Amino acid sequence: MIAAANGTAVPAVLTLQSLPLFPLAAVLFPDGLLSLRVFEVRYLDMINKCRKAGAPFGVVSLTQGSEVRQPGMQEAFAQVGTLASIEDFEQPQPGLMLVRAVGAQRFRITSSDQLKHGLWVADVERLPADLAVPIPDDLKPAADALERLIQSLQLKPGNPGPMPLQPPWRLTDCGWVANRWCELLPLPVALKQRLMELDNPLVRLELVSDVLTRTGIMS
Repeated sequence: MIAAANGTAVPAVLTLQSLPLFPLAAVLFPDGLLSLRVFEVRYLDMINKCRKAGAPFGVVSLTQGSEVRQPGMQEAFAQVGTLASIEDFEQPQPGLMLVRAVGAQRFRITSSDQLKHGLWVADVERLPADLAVPIPDDLKPAADALERLIQSLQLKPGNPGPMPLQPPWRLTDCGWVANRWCELLPLPVALKQRLMELDNPLVRLELVSDVLTRTGIMS
């Protein structure tokens, strides 16, 4: 904590310098899972260094360009992203890494720079985690529908690979339920980004519930 001019205590802003970035045509939410096939030299080196240091990298959604670097193509990305921590790593052959990461805290970019070999790095400030907001009665159908989906995935015979969600199941928490639906629903990346950036988890769940109602997933 630091002291404000009026003598009251205010939380210090947590910053990270030279955070390596991984721009993707996707949005990573806190507690979300991310599976990556890494083969570009700039990211092979980044993942290797992050893994050895036990350090996170930042996932940001592309607003211009493609995930694989193209000659002459400019890359641009959202200024709010999510820290990703490597949870599982496999290198089946030289020049290929299979990475499973989990989303942690959101961040906002304060400055960014592209290195000579193409990797983006940024100075960032971490954003506060969602407040734990209980789900109100009128939005409980969204949690109930998610619980049914989780149960069906667990019971599905011969379900290949890991679950797209990981426990603990926080089915009474607005932010957690909203984030999981944002990952599962086929929403445009730009809309997912706007939902991820919302500071109010209750508003995020209200907007997601509207989508669930319109698509018939939630009555």
